[in-house]
Amino acid sequence: MIGDLYQAYFMRKIGKIIYSLWLGVAVLAPLCSAAEEVEMNVGSPAPDFSLPDQQGRTCSLSAFRGQWVVLYFYPKDDTPGCTTEACGFRDDYLAARKLGVEILGVSVNSPESHAKFSDKYGLPFPLLADTDGKVASLYGALWSLGPIRFARRQTFLIDPQGRIARIYRKVDPGSHTREVIEAIRLLQHAAK
Repeated sequence: MIGDLYQAYFMRKIGKIIYSLWLGVAVLAPLCSAAEEVEMNVGSPAPDFSLPDQQGRTCSLSAFRGQWVVLYFYPKDDTPGCTTEACGFRDDYLAARKLGVEILGVSVNSPESHAKFSDKYGLPFPLLADTDGKVASLYGALWSLGPIRFARRQTFLIDPQGRIARIYRKVDPGSHTREVIEAIRLLQHAAK
């Protein structure tokens, strides 16, 4: 008898929890604007932009015309996945530079936040502050939930003519940099 009462009690509690979760999803879903899925295709021109880096200098994509660019978006400075990815690009930076590649990291964090993150981990490449999320939105990488916004972890390889050569919408921070460096080697070899 007591077992039946406990079972009935827990079933009501579980039902309320499931209903609350469903209600939360139903209410919050319209507020979520998963990245506006901007139609970016391999071969299309990469949208140009100008953003401040961690030193306060303005960095424009067009300034890198004539060389390969790894443009990677990441959610937040100094978080585990973002740190793993940034340190991977740091560790492969010399290999990228030997291939004539510039690496640009972009998030909605401020230049000051980027400076602390860059200094803490010795990042040798620009971290760009897209504080209003406009550039992330241009590339279909902005995610927002009401007032909370961040860049999705996505990467774009941009060729020397300013066209998108590869798009990575799903990124594993632990192995991504090696994947990107190898893709650039293959793309450069194919272009010869």
